[in-house]
Amino acid sequence: MQVRDSVIVVPLDMSDFSLTALATAAGLASDYANIRVLHVLPELARPASGDRLGQCSSAMSAFLQQRGYAKPDITVRTGEPIKQILHFAKDVDAGLIIMPSHGRGMLTEMLLGSTAYSVVRHSTCPVLVLKPTKQKEA
Repeated sequence: MQVRDSVIVVPLDMSDFSLTALATAAGLASDYANIRVLHVLPELARPASGDRLGQCSSAMSAFLQQRGYAKPDITVRTGEPIKQILHFAKDVDAGLIIMPSHGRGMLTEMLLGSTAYSVVRHSTCPVLVLKPTKQKEA
């Protein structure tokens, strides 16, 4: 499989660590246009209006542009993150998903589950999970 010419899906939660997934994707992709950023909003009692999704997309775009990513291809969806990541990857015929693991403790992951773990387990394309690096004490 040629990753460089494939669509790469990068789920972002607007944390600084999630940006490492976007940087990794930018390094692997032959063309920045092959990178698709996905942000998933939690479902609320009322369905998300187009206005709410548009505002979130604009905020994501500004967030990424402030960090040096010009005109990213952003999709905002609502729902359960695991399902939305998997559906989106299938919709865009992704060749790779790159996402961070937030490195919660083992007990927390057992009790709450891991988005990254579930995506790896159920994805029909390869998934690259980035592990947080430990900061060295000065």
